[in-house]
Amino acid sequence: MTFRGLERGRFGLRAEWDLLQLRSEARLRSGRAWDKLEWMKKTRSAGGVVTNDEGEVLVVSQRGTSWSLPKGHIDPGENALVAAKREIYEESGIRDLELIRELGSYERYKIGLNGSDDRSELKVITMFLFRTSEKSLKPVDPDNLEAKWVEKSKVALLLTHKKDKEFFRRVEF
Repeated sequence: MTFRGLERGRFGLRAEWDLLQLRSEARLRSGRAWDKLEWMKKTRSAGGVVTNDEGEVLVVSQRGTSWSLPKGHIDPGENALVAAKREIYEESGIRDLELIRELGSYERYKIGLNGSDDRSELKVITMFLFRTSEKSLKPVDPDNLEAKWVEKSKVALLLTHKKDKEFFRRVEF
């Protein structure tokens, strides 16, 4: 019996498929493609879409080179919600947050120094929707000293990363 070019050998179709997979992996390991996969790290991040009483959305500058929604790595011992609240505080100074709901997760590469994707790190980002009555922004993170309130209709235009823009456009307020 043939299955996509594989014949059922004396060890069965599953064994033949496993052998094919092992051969493919061996080719990858010996080539440049494996080197790229091996060096890419996958990290977990969390953050939020934060709205104020005027319906504006919080946007933060990342190291003065790009604009994003407040988010960052989940530290050991933290869950995504705790990390999101911490990152929002560090990047904006806002502590008074009312959780509305979880918005889900998406993946993207980190932003490189030249603004393009840095494929050495793939981020899995979990986002939450928050509301706050605080208006004053006072970032405490020395690497991210700029934050501002932006009209909802202008947020996607300001965000730097394509995946952040796509995610924000899907948010239902």
